[in-house]
Amino acid sequence: MHYLIILILASLGFFLLFKKFFSKNLKQLETTLSGLKKEYAESFQENLRLNRQNLDLRNNYENTIALYDITKEISKSLESATVFNNFKEQVNKYIKIGDCQFLGKEADLTDYSNYTRFPLEINKVLLGYLLADGIKEEDKLKFEILSQQFLLGVKRSILYHELQELAIRDSLTGVFNRRYYLERLNEELRRSGKFKYNFSCLMIDIDHFKKYNDRYGHLVGDAVLKEVSKRIKENIRQIDFMSRYGGEEFSVILSETDKELAKAAAERIRKAVHEEEIKVYDENLKVTISIGVSTFPEDGKDSITIIDNADTALYRAKELGRNKVVSY
Repeated sequence: MHYLIILILASLGFFLLFKKFFSKNLKQLETTLSGLKKEYAESFQENLRLNRQNLDLRNNYENTIALYDITKEISKSLESATVFNNFKEQVNKYIKIGDCQFLGKEADLTDYSNYTRFPLEINKVLLGYLLADGIKEEDKLKFEILSQQFLLGVKRSILYHELQELAIRDSLTGVFNRRYYLERLNEELRRSGKFKYNFSCLMIDIDHFKKYNDRYGHLVGDAVLKEVSKRIKENIRQIDFMSRYGGEEFSVILSETDKELAKAAAERIRKAVHEEEIKVYDENLKVTISIGVSTFPEDGKDSITIIDNADTALYRAKELGRNKVVSY
């Protein structure tokens, strides 16, 4: 019996001791667990924040790359006006703006005082201004990036047209070259044939040109060519067409002009060259020209015949003593 009581008391003491120990450890575990839960919650929120930040950075990166990648869309055309229209279409995909204008460097900007201005330069030379109305502050950087893509499109357009000009212009005199002249002559033949118009062809040659080259050198010869081409151009209309046909020979197409009017125009050109000396460096040169005239359709109905007959008249003018106008 005594043993049973002792056993019960020992068990009870043992239980109380175990309970006290377990309770203490349980509190420590609960504290630790609570700390872990808090750390987990904080880590979870931080992870969410970082994911959102990464997503924002990725979106910003992709959007920025997209902004730089629209050049091919903007530059689908080689005409500046179309490039600008393509630009406006692309801008509206990325940011919201009100009015947008592209103005040349000489434009009066008084009426655009409320617009955000972006000067556009090529090789440090001001090309013009890109103006935007209603653009938000946070979108200005995007618009600036887009404006640079527009500038690339405009630069490409300008370069293309400069190359086109180089391809059709005589490098010395700046007038059209023979190849382009023949293209335009054929266009004039088709147009005049369709509408029953006259047009005339002038073949113009500088008299004794070789003498200037031999006596004064090629620099003087080049200066004479430039001045003669200048005087010819000053004495024809805007609708007329002039080219350097080769060497010291020029040709002019006088649109909608019959033979009598063509002879009068040729005489005006001859006098413009003959009556005023050409000053080249320290030399004052008396320069004359001979001109042959042919007229469509009476002197030919194709380009070869028109040119050949004007050339025949030109050589006839040479035979008659030069400094003359002769019609076929």
